[in-house]
Amino acid sequence: MQTLALQPTSNLMGTRFTVFDNGVNPDRATSDWSNVRQELAAVIYETNVLGFKGPRKMTVVIPGMNSDNDRIPIRPRNDNDGLLLRWQNKIMENLIELHNKSPAWNDETQSYVLNFHGRVTHASVKNFQIVHSNDLDYIVMQFGRVSDDAFTMDYNYPLCAVQAFAIALSSFDGKLACE
Repeated sequence: MQTLALQPTSNLMGTRFTVFDNGVNPDRATSDWSNVRQELAAVIYETNVLGFKGPRKMTVVIPGMNSDNDRIPIRPRNDNDGLLLRWQNKIMENLIELHNKSPAWNDETQSYVLNFHGRVTHASVKNFQIVHSNDLDYIVMQFGRVSDDAFTMDYNYPLCAVQAFAIALSSFDGKLACE
């Protein structure tokens, strides 16, 4: 059983995050690279500097799965590789791209809403559901406020608990360009 550690990193604007396992930085790799950290997820929040575009928009990029449903290891050897750079350059081989489900405008409440089927009970900018563009009804992950200081998180395949937890944590970081 592998022990995992979360090491989320973000850019200066607080809109891009990378999640690593507990492997070492490539600068300290063994000769066979077996101890190099894997990238488990990247989370990208669309900038919304003036706040006029509506709710937050986010993209989640995770390593793809092989035929045995095991995660394909992504172990960048330098700063010129990794989930974020592959996504930016549209090199999506062995990667899965997910997005938050767009909420619908509710005229009665004058707010954007998502159906959490009773799992989320309080409105929050941090509430979200993650889906794949091929099936908007399959909720890969949902996260939301249930009281003033408590949240709930549900996740499904192809995410693991560490990926889902790191994605949820990214929603708490201050995002200068998204609020």
